[in-house]
Amino acid sequence: MAGMVFGLDAPMMAALQHLLDIPDGEAEPPPEKQGPTRAYVRDARAMAATPADVKELPGAYAFVVDMPGLGSGDIKVQVEDERVLVISGERRREEKEDAKYLRMERRMGKLMRKFVLPENADMEKISPCRDGVLTVTVDKLPPPEPKKPKTIQVQVA
Repeated sequence: MAGMVFGLDAPMMAALQHLLDIPDGEAEPPPEKQGPTRAYVRDARAMAATPADVKELPGAYAFVVDMPGLGSGDIKVQVEDERVLVISGERRREEKEDAKYLRMERRMGKLMRKFVLPENADMEKISPCRDGVLTVTVDKLPPPEPKKPKTIQVQVA
């Protein structure tokens, strides 16, 4: 009834009531009601904001990732969990005392992409190169040789 007087609907009142029910000293809600962690949200945003192309070449896979404004020292290329290629970096705002921004449209912050590599990717041959955009090339393993049939000589006595 009081919610209707102030123009608040029932779900909004329930959310506000939930916030008021947290006792003093308990900074976080119980574990069953926790949402994603800050690191997870930050990584998800970084992955959504980092465009990439994946190409399969005859002897390799090429991962082309837009990471404008980052130098080679600012970009990390690593392999996690044996088969996950992680390309990451972070662009920071240039701070100059005598300049002020009138407009900021370029994205600042973390840039990241993760790719699960196929089984035939050669984990020892990963090479990043930079030509305006970052291209990471992962060579393919040579195809397995076909098995030759085993010949057994039969001796008749």
